[in-house]
Amino acid sequence: MTDPSYIDTSKPHPARMYDWFLGGKDNYPVDEEMGRQLVAMDGRVLTTARANRAFMQRATRWLTTQGVRQFLDIGTGIPTEPNLHQIAQGIAPETRVVYCDNDPIVLAHAEALLRSTPQGVTEYIQADFREPEKILEEAARVLDFGRPIALSLVALLHFIADEDGAYELVDRLMSALPPGSHLLLSHGTGDFTPDTARQAAELYKARGMTLALRTRAEVERFFEGFEMVDPGVAVVDRWKPDLGETAPEAGEGPTPAYGAVGRKV
Repeated sequence: MTDPSYIDTSKPHPARMYDWFLGGKDNYPVDEEMGRQLVAMDGRVLTTARANRAFMQRATRWLTTQGVRQFLDIGTGIPTEPNLHQIAQGIAPETRVVYCDNDPIVLAHAEALLRSTPQGVTEYIQADFREPEKILEEAARVLDFGRPIALSLVALLHFIADEDGAYELVDRLMSALPPGSHLLLSHGTGDFTPDTARQAAELYKARGMTLALRTRAEVERFFEGFEMVDPGVAVVDRWKPDLGETAPEAGEGPTPAYGAVGRKV
């Protein structure tokens, strides 16, 4: 099916699985089934989803307090309040936010993402991360590419393999942004439980999806040439926890996801 409004309920989708992890209702039995399989492999899956969401909120808050007034959020997922624009516009009402996702069910709920403050703007693009030119062209209708922009890639890149151009796609997007822009990302890792990570990758492959859980060094590679915001690439629940929202750490070990923010110089 090439219709962008078509929702395939025969296969799991990362956005809908993430919604299930967070306790949402916008998912299908196939998403819940795979979600339960992953939880059975590693009980930290549910706490990791919450920790990742909390990281996004803290990082958005930090960037906004540093003067960032434009965000391009790719891989938005199904709206879960507070959304990025609510956090940013709660601090700076004039903030402009463009959301982007490839799942039609996110489009169906995009109205929740478009409730901007009168002073600011929010917009939604239906596109795939692998379509950077389309994303940049449509985002330029809302964002001023002559001023700094924060590119947000939260829990997205571990679904893009190296051979599919993960690093090149990030480079292409960041190369279009002016100096002073930021890259905000979180990324799953198998550093702490490599055997479980391999099993999870095999499950994703069997369902026709990619899971590329990268090491800390491989995550750091996305930030080559950038000025890292302290504490650099860190386990998500240990990235500036003093800024607010946190999630309880899983008892089985460190949360298997890294988060970081870097500034383009």
